[in-house]
Amino acid sequence: MIVEEFFDDIVVEIINADRATIKQADELKKTIYDKIEKGYNKIVVDLSKVDFIDSTFLGVIVNALKKVAAHEGDLKLVGFKPAVRAMFELTRLFRVFESYSDLKEAIKSFQKN
Repeated sequence: MIVEEFFDDIVVEIINADRATIKQADELKKTIYDKIEKGYNKIVVDLSKVDFIDSTFLGVIVNALKKVAAHEGDLKLVGFKPAVRAMFELTRLFRVFESYSDLKEAIKSFQKN
């Protein structure tokens, strides 16, 4: 399940599951793409509750970043547990995404731009 919060023009997608797999990937893709089509281009994906992330979910996050970047926006990540951080390091995706330890930092990073 994904919980959505708004902070002004910033959309926060909270992945409210311990495993982020194809089910969550499909839901996240629909949710993020819908927000981009509605004009939102500042997105934070909160992974702080996630213990495991699979390749399908990673693919959705990468494609969502490409899509939002095409709309002059950005997608940032927050809250890595050790196994999730290891997956991002293994795939070298930590070089692609801006990531933050807490949500407040991620939101502030958009306000600096």
